[in-house]
Amino acid sequence: MDLLDEIRAQVMELRPLRISGRIARIDGQMLAVEGLTDTARIGDWLDICTRDHARIGAEILRLTPQEALALPDGPREGLAIGDRAELRPARGIAPDDSWIGRVIDPYGQPLDNRPLLKGAQERRLDTPPPEPARRGRLGARLETGMAVFNTLLPLVEGQRIGLFAGSGVGKTMLLGQFARHMQADVVVIALVGERGRELREFIEDVLGAEGLARAVVVTATSDQPPLTRRRCAQAAICVAEHFRDQGKHVLLLTDSITRLAEAHREVALAAGEDASLRGFPPSTAQRIMALAERAGPGRDGVGAITAVFTVLVAGSDMEEPVADILRGVLDGHVVMDRTIAERGRFPAIDVLRSVSRSLPACATPEENTRISEARRLLGAYDRAEMMVQAGLYEKGSDPLVDRAIATWPALDAFVGEAAPKGIKGAFARLAQCLEPPPAQQAAAKQARAPGR
Repeated sequence: MDLLDEIRAQVMELRPLRISGRIARIDGQMLAVEGLTDTARIGDWLDICTRDHARIGAEILRLTPQEALALPDGPREGLAIGDRAELRPARGIAPDDSWIGRVIDPYGQPLDNRPLLKGAQERRLDTPPPEPARRGRLGARLETGMAVFNTLLPLVEGQRIGLFAGSGVGKTMLLGQFARHMQADVVVIALVGERGRELREFIEDVLGAEGLARAVVVTATSDQPPLTRRRCAQAAICVAEHFRDQGKHVLLLTDSITRLAEAHREVALAAGEDASLRGFPPSTAQRIMALAERAGPGRDGVGAITAVFTVLVAGSDMEEPVADILRGVLDGHVVMDRTIAERGRFPAIDVLRSVSRSLPACATPEENTRISEARRLLGAYDRAEMMVQAGLYEKGSDPLVDRAIATWPALDAFVGEAAPKGIKGAFARLAQCLEPPPAQQAAAKQARAPGR
């Protein structure tokens, strides 16, 4: 976009008429503003000028015949009865192609100390997903750079998966692997409620110059108000939709849906909604599902958004509300296990508890056979592991368990390997891991020899 388009976008934001009201009450976290009920709508924005000339934003969450009730997007210190509140339309975001390689906040402002152009078209944060009957289907299998995702847990264009993990098990490093190596035209990363000190570390160490060169990072740190944190995920998917509508394949990485739900809970409770789902309000489910539905394939002939949503699960509780809501609308889920991380294998993925719903359609019959065989052996070892470690299993009792014990070290190491020579190379490597060790092959051959 050239300078003329930027000027045109700025001019379009000018309003010939300004409508304003006054703060009548400050009730807890909410502000009651009089004089706007004839024109205000849910989601509209208030620009409040305090008596010391500071400006504070607020979003209208409730309306009564007498008042508009708004939640400030910042500290309430300095607000007073009678302060003027100017009404503005709901604040959208105007992505631009030049945002690639940049770090921005949920309002489209730069965080890397460089000027940032606005796009010519502002997008609403609550844009509906593509019409179901006109959406495209899931696309081709994607190269991910990791052996396990190229084989046992494949991803296809337009797929949406959840990454379920506790804190400190390597979730952020896995997102960095996706951002650097997964096949995509553009990567959009939403860091919702992230610790402020970790932003630079993520950009420089985890993402790196290679990853940032094709990425847009949208971030709201943990100290920011709930409206800003909740807006972060919506702003990121608006950016992803901007590139998707150009026919590009976009990878959307959102970390995390749990922090989004927590921010929404703060906003909803302040607006008067009851907490009924283990402390979460009923609207939490709709908020999460609406976000997930906007990802995926676009309309026929348009691009697609492949999405990875992370969920923080305490104690690997997959039945907690946020995990349960999200898992029901995704095309697969990946579970990371702390015990696997503690023994030093990364990514700490529990393959048996993870599933990709792109299977079996995205793999050939031969590849599906190898995937099934690997899962069968991993499952057999998992069931017998306690007996093996306790020395209670006697070799030869079960041929399947014998083979599982022999191949388990190679299969376990395979889950943490980089993909050799793409998808085909990863399946060739998986086939090697499924072969029994030479000593076991020789023993089996000798057992089948004539006269035995």
